[in-house]
Amino acid sequence: MSNQSLFPRRRPVLPPVLPRGEVLATYSTYADAQSAVDTLAKADFPVKQLAIVGNDLKSVERVTGKLTYGRVALAGAASGAWLGIFFGILFFLFSPTGSSLPFVFAALIMGAGFGMLLGIASYAINRRRRDFTSTMQVIATNYQIIVDVELVNRARNLLSGFREAEPTAPAAPPVDPPIPSE
Repeated sequence: MSNQSLFPRRRPVLPPVLPRGEVLATYSTYADAQSAVDTLAKADFPVKQLAIVGNDLKSVERVTGKLTYGRVALAGAASGAWLGIFFGILFFLFSPTGSSLPFVFAALIMGAGFGMLLGIASYAINRRRRDFTSTMQVIATNYQIIVDVELVNRARNLLSGFREAEPTAPAAPPVDPPIPSE
């Protein structure tokens, strides 16, 4: 799902309902379904009449590693350093003398130190409850493209590679070659 606009138009909030129409195609991955919609969009199909519906949703948590004091300290230091450098740059920009560049470095070091301490303290309190890192995803077992009933044949033709018949000029009648005289 993507939203290309930074300032989307406000639309009235409607209760969520499943899209109505006919199943155009079913894909095993979202990328394949998205590619099919992209193909239709490139063929000037009215894509506002399409919907991608994920079926049989599953929550998948992928374990990415084991937590240790070292990893927690490093992650906390990195997070704190970003916050420290942010505040250091703010103080540098709004400093009346403009010569407080060493303050940015000090803020970075202090932020990293506080981030490390807070990360270690949090891990020590929650240890044995969750000693691993992970990422969570919601995945569907298949993805269906739903289209309005009036447009389903056109969409199927476009996806199968057939372009709609475009009006062409009638072909000129063949011209017989001149007959040589004797």
